[in-house]
Amino acid sequence: MTEFVVIIPARLNSTRLPGKALADIGGKPMVQRVMEQASQSSARKVIVATDHSDIEKAVRQAGGEVLMTSADHPSGTDRLAECVNQLRLDDDDIIVNVQGDEPLIPPEVIDQVARNLATCPQAGMATLCEPIHRYSDFFNPNVVKVVFSDTGMGHYFSRAPIPWNRSEYPLTEPYPETLSEKPLGHRHIGIYAYRAGLLRDFTTWSACDLEQDEALEQLRALWHDVRIHVDVAETTPPAGVDTPEDLERVRQIISRDAKGA
Repeated sequence: MTEFVVIIPARLNSTRLPGKALADIGGKPMVQRVMEQASQSSARKVIVATDHSDIEKAVRQAGGEVLMTSADHPSGTDRLAECVNQLRLDDDDIIVNVQGDEPLIPPEVIDQVARNLATCPQAGMATLCEPIHRYSDFFNPNVVKVVFSDTGMGHYFSRAPIPWNRSEYPLTEPYPETLSEKPLGHRHIGIYAYRAGLLRDFTTWSACDLEQDEALEQLRALWHDVRIHVDVAETTPPAGVDTPEDLERVRQIISRDAKGA
């Protein structure tokens, strides 16, 4: 069995949905929901990393483990790196980053991304994707696309529609809300497994031009020749919570599931 640790970065402040880590979902704060899903994976430890005492209190009341981290981190990756140092993890230890706004994340995808990294020694990171069949998704800059090799090594991540089939996509806006029988490309699913040593290195690197152009942090790793393993998710995670509408959608799902139990 793959040995790994799950770390859940959880900030209280959120631009689009303030306080979302503590938003009530079926009588539990969202961060607890995420923690409970992650605890159903094969992780030997699940830790919430936060900068706010209210989140720390909620996690401890739910029986979870929490690490207090700096409030000055520019990204969740920097928060992970601080946790790696606090926990004194070895460079080869595997950490899975589960976002604190994914209360419905399937435990299977956590296990899958950790397992993939463990079995791919040449990679410093691993992540997942799913096929894109809807044209509007393929051309949507908010849907991040990834191109990878036959052996699962990521070549590039972009907000642009890649790969571009010049004979089949002579399309102009508005893009059709139709489905393609064959995949148009692959949507990146934002779950990562890292080797602890890479996290230590990552936070010493400045943001590269590609990262700044695309606003995609993983391009910093590719810029420094880090191999990223990419695999199609065995189970597609539901969308996370970014807006009040997302929160209401998740509340309805949890309520429906509770009534059906």
